[in-house]
Parts: sequence; structure tokens; C-alpha cells
Amino acid sequence: MRLWLTRCSLALAGHAALAQAGPTAAELDWRPREALPAAVRNRLPRFCEGGYLPPPASAAVASGSLAEAPIHASGLNARYEIDRSLFLEGDVSVRQGGFSMQGDQARYDAVSGEVSLNGGLVSRGDGFLLTGDEARYDTASGQFRLNTASFLLHQADMRGTAASLSRVADQQVVIDEGTLTTCAPGRNDWAIVASQIHLDRNEGFGTARHLRLEVMDVPVFYWPWASFPIDDRRKSGFLYPEFGTSNTGTGGYLALPYYFNLAPHYDATLTPQYIHGRGLFTELEGRYLGPYGESVLQLGYIGQDSDYDREYPGKDGERWALDFSTGASFGGGWTGYGDYSVVSDNDYLSDLNRSLDISQATHLRRRGGVSYRDSNQLFEAYLNGYQTIADYIAEPDKPYAQLPELLYGGRADLGLAAASVEAQYTHFYRDNDLLSGLDRANGQRLRLQPRLALPMRAIWGYAEPSATLDYTHYELVDYDFGGRIDDSRQIDRTVPVLEWDSGLYFDRRTELFEVPYNQTLEPRLYYAWADADDDQDEIPDFDSSLRSFSFDELFRRNRFSGGDRVGDANRLTLAVTSRFYDLNDGAERARFSLGQVYHYRDRRVTLDGEGAESRGESPLAGEAVLRPLANLDLRTSLLWDPRLRETEESRSQLVFHSGDYRYLASLGHTYSRDRFEQADIGGVVPVTDQLSLIGRWVYDSQLDRTAGSLAGIEYSSCCWSVQVVHQNYLTTDEKLDSRMLFQIQLKGLGGTGGASSRIADAIYGFDERQRRRYGH
Repeated sequence: MRLWLTRCSLALAGHAALAQAGPTAAELDWRPREALPAAVRNRLPRFCEGGYLPPPASAAVASGSLAEAPIHASGLNARYEIDRSLFLEGDVSVRQGGFSMQGDQARYDAVSGEVSLNGGLVSRGDGFLLTGDEARYDTASGQFRLNTASFLLHQADMRGTAASLSRVADQQVVIDEGTLTTCAPGRNDWAIVASQIHLDRNEGFGTARHLRLEVMDVPVFYWPWASFPIDDRRKSGFLYPEFGTSNTGTGGYLALPYYFNLAPHYDATLTPQYIHGRGLFTELEGRYLGPYGESVLQLGYIGQDSDYDREYPGKDGERWALDFSTGASFGGGWTGYGDYSVVSDNDYLSDLNRSLDISQATHLRRRGGVSYRDSNQLFEAYLNGYQTIADYIAEPDKPYAQLPELLYGGRADLGLAAASVEAQYTHFYRDNDLLSGLDRANGQRLRLQPRLALPMRAIWGYAEPSATLDYTHYELVDYDFGGRIDDSRQIDRTVPVLEWDSGLYFDRRTELFEVPYNQTLEPRLYYAWADADDDQDEIPDFDSSLRSFSFDELFRRNRFSGGDRVGDANRLTLAVTSRFYDLNDGAERARFSLGQVYHYRDRRVTLDGEGAESRGESPLAGEAVLRPLANLDLRTSLLWDPRLRETEESRSQLVFHSGDYRYLASLGHTYSRDRFEQADIGGVVPVTDQLSLIGRWVYDSQLDRTAGSLAGIEYSSCCWSVQVVHQNYLTTDEKLDSRMLFQIQLKGLGGTGGASSRIADAIYGFDERQRRRYGH
């Protein structure tokens, strides 16, 4: 017999936990790892012993609009009392839209409109499974109550039980005496227990009263009331507490972040924290998403830093920091950007910073402007300044602000020829009142570089001769050179430049270890001539430096960066590159490059006494990249002096990861003759499927000491993970300090601690490993 009811809408989801007779919802759909289909099993991390497998779509009725769907009821036996009640017994099924329930008995009261079921109830809906002993719902109001219930949310892998589970309104569920966890059935490694949980699926959040966190059934944390999201919508409320060690003696810190969901397009996070030895420290992050782009404001403040007072008795213990970044796209090729950082003192970042996106550095940059780009033109206008936060930086070495800087680049196709121009205008400013000589100067610089080239290209090679006129004009104030002080000084510099860049391309088919390869041979010849004035010492140094020599510098005609020095040049570069391409997949498996510069005259232009040289040839510059496997990468670069038969500089790095990123390894070596030599080794090695060792060690052979180290362990299960790491690191005064880092993750509830980001900074590939294993 079948009954059609026209008004009953059930939509359930829940959190909870009480033992009940018979299998729970989680036990019904749980499958050991070996019993899962291969496609499902391969998506599971190795440390997961199994997973949930809902029945095929055909076994669960497709979801529909519950508010409008009729109720279908059936059973093996039926007894009907006219205008009073309907009794169903044996394999009873009640279904409405995508919601269904099975039991042993059912009774429909035609007077009250109430339906009651009992006897081993099992109910399925869109993405959830419920079981219980007795259920009642009202066909008029749509309210529903299930006693001694268990539930399973498939998408979140979240299970639980409850004394009772009630649907009190459309898309609203109340769970009494409930628990929830994402651990496998029979394993309560952790669980959330609450006297009452209210879930509002319309709003996307839940609230819980008398909430406690249990680890191995032992309570470890209590909170009288909490609000939390139940989907990916944002919700105001407390985030998980953070705690750990501080860098003040042997103290620690405790932080309690609070998230403000202020509007769909802006929000904020306030993080008050107590740091032992320092006091109450607060950080605030605000985010705004406008029609053109996103802006982020971050603040940090401590009213009275006790440790800072003790270390610097004469200074104010009030400390603060600000970081603001914004980006915008206006359309039509126009974009805007801004980045401003400032701290109250030079030690703020090393002492206090935890969440601000400011890394430890010698200067904090403030930059903002607009830019335009299309296929043939580039324009940029910006303001740029700095805050120097390193005590050892001398006043003459502090950078100039650009207020403003305007850049333009354009090119045009003239048939056989190609014309281009680069233009730069900059107003440089720095507080130089305490300086003398050229270090005292401020002023404006205009630089124009029109270029005419004749590009010739074919499949077997290319050649491109070009001529450039490098013109610079200065308008200087507070000019002091050789004792001659001038409040207004103009300087002009014009340097003609000729260049020739050409290369050939050869390839052949070869085979190595029965693998077919395509090998290339790419010789390259580059010539540069620049008739620069030998004496440019009367020009201030606003933004220039002598470039470090490397393989890439073989093809740069100016050995100086910035615009205040143009190097004299009459040089020829000979270089060759050979590549090996795997013909099975097209990947570049190896690349070898070697080159040298030959000078036909002495270099006489200098910057701060550096840059002049009479040697006729440069060191040999080489690079090698080997990728024998997709997950193995070996890179090395080398500067070798053929006359002295010595290495001037070298840098080598080997990086390996297994296909699933379980294993990570890196080896590195850096050397500079008469300056430094360091070696580092790092990696992640799994001991078991659940336990991994983490480590990195940096050794300075010249100082014969450890320059940094990191050692720890990671334990992972299918529902939680923990990382504990001890780190040694060099401070700005070259002292070796130490700290403990940790991170705890509860699947489905997030986590606390900051070890993961620090490990990712130290070990290549660790962030990808975390993403693959935990999805974050």
C-alpha cells in the first residue's frame, strides 16, 4: 500500500555523539582501505585506514525540492482506520524528494498530521546519513525529531551521535547532548562535545553551548558558547587559540583570534595575545574587496613591552607596526598598486611580528603608483620610499626615495627595422643634512635610450645588430664635489652604444639508456661597444651598484645597475648552450651552458672605486641543469678563473621529492673565494606512514660553526596531525638563537600554531606536500 502526503519538508544535518544499539550511521558507510574501489582508495593519504562509501546514486533517491515534494510511504503490511490513522509494518519506507527513511513500523495520525517511525531507523538525504531508534515529524509544520541518533556528513567526513536530533524549522536542526569528530568509527582521537548544537543551513553557521574538546575521551578545553561555520560561508566568531614559545627568555605566548564577518566584501581578524615577559600584544588584519581589486591592512601594537624596556631603558616601550597593500585593475590596460610598511623600531620584526606580511629585512619599502601596458607600450608612474631598520646601515648607504619616478617604453615595427625607446624620469630625495660631498646631493634625473635594431631571424639562427643612444640629464641641488658647493648643478651625459647579438641552432637525434633524445647545440656571439666617458665620478650615486658577475651577465652591455653609471665597453662574448629533450614526453632533461667575455680595452668607469679592470678576459661562467627524473632537479653555477685555475664562485643545489611528496630532500653548497662557504642539507623522511622526521642543517665552513638548524617530527592520522620542530637561527647580531615551533591540525576544524610556514621556508616542496596531504 502507498500513501501520498503533500506537505512535509525534511532537511537534516547534525553534529553529536551518544552510543546506540545497532550500527551507527558512520559504521554503515565505512569501508576498510582494501575494500574501497581503486579510484577512491588512490585519493586517500597513506595514513588513512579507510573511508566512507555511500551507496550508488540509484540506491539513494535524487534530491529535489522538499517543500513541494509529496511523501511516499510503503510497507509489507498495512492497516487503515478511516479518517483516523494508518499503520505500516515490515520493511517500512518513507520518502520525500531526496530524503528517505526506513524502519520496522510507522503510524500516521490523520487528526494531528504526525508520522511516527521506530525500530532500527535509517535515513538518507543529500550528502548525509542518519540512524536512530524512534522518529516523529509533523506533516503540517515540517518539524522532525529523531531519538538516540547518529549521523554522517559524507563531504566533510564528519560523524557524530546525539541523544536527540530535531528539525525545528526549515533548514534548522537542533542536536541535544551531541558530539562530532572526523576520526574513523571506533577512534575518538578527538571529539567536540556540547550540551546543545543549533545548525542553521540557510545562514551557513552553527552555535554550541557548553562546548568542550576531548582528546582520547579526556576533556582538554572548555568554552561556554561558540559559533562556527558549517559550510564555506564566513561567520563572525572566535578562531582556535594559539600558543607556543616566545623569544623572551623561556616564556611563551597565548593568542585568542576573533574573526569579524562585517560584510560580503570586507572583514577583519583581531588577535589579542599575551606574551610572557613582554605583555599584552594585539594584531589586527582587515581585508577589503572592491570593484577594482583587493586591499589588506595589518596592524600590530603593544602599549608597554617589558622586555624592551629592560633592554633599552631610555626608550619608550610602546611599539607598533603597520603594513598596507592594495591592487586594482581599471581595465583598458591600466592597473594600480600600493604597498606601505612602517615599524616603530628596528627590532620590532624580530621581537614581535607573527602575522604581518613583512619579512625581516634591512629596509621596508613604501611604493604606490599606476601602470599601463599594451602590446607595444608600457607606462608606469609611482612614488617609492624606504624605512631603514638595520642599525649597521650607515647614513650614506641608505637608499634614496623616488618622488616620483616615471617610466615609458615603446616599440614600433618599421618593416626590416625595429625602433624602440626607453625613458625614465626620477626625482631623488634623501635627508642628507648630516652628509658631505656627493652623498649630500639630491636632484632630478632624466634618462632617454632610443634604439634602432635590424632583427634577422630564421629557423636555424638569428642576428640582431642595433644602435642605442644613452642620454642622461641631471638637475642637482646641494651639490658638493671636490669642495665646490653648488645649489643648482646641471650635468649631461651622452653615450653611444653599438651591439650585435647572434646565434645558431643545431640539433640531432641521439639515444641514452634506450631513451630517445633530441640534443641541441646553440652557439651565441654577443658584441657590445659603449663610448662612455671615463670620468663619471662627479655624478652622485642615487640608485646604482656594480653587478655581480654570472652567466646572465655575459649578455649585458652595462656592468652597472641603475642609471648613474654607464660602463665603457668594447667586449665580445662567446657562449654555447646544449640541451637534451626527452622525445617521449618533450621534457628538457639537461642543459649545459658555458661562456666567457673578451675585453679589447681596459674598463675605467668606476663607482665608489669599484668597476675598473685591465684584465683581458673574464672568468669562465657556466651553468648546468639536470632533470633525469620529473622529481629530481640538480642545478649548479660556476665562475672559474682559467689563469689561476681556481673557482671564484659556485652554487649547487639538488632537490628531490617522491611523486606523492612524502619524501623531500635538498642538498646545497655556496662558495665565494675569500668571502664565505656554506653547505646545507634538509629533508622530510617518513619513518612510517604516519610518522615523519623533519630536518635542515646549515654549516659555515669558514666560521666553522652551525649557521642554522631545524629538527622535528610530524605525526599524521586521517583526522589530525601535529608538527613539533626545534629551530636554531642567526639573529641580526650573528648570535645563534633558538625556539620551538609547532602546529596542530584537526581535520574539519582547522588548527593552530605556525610551524608549517617556517618549515616551508626552510625545506623546498614542503608547502606542496601539505597541500597534497591535507588539502591546505
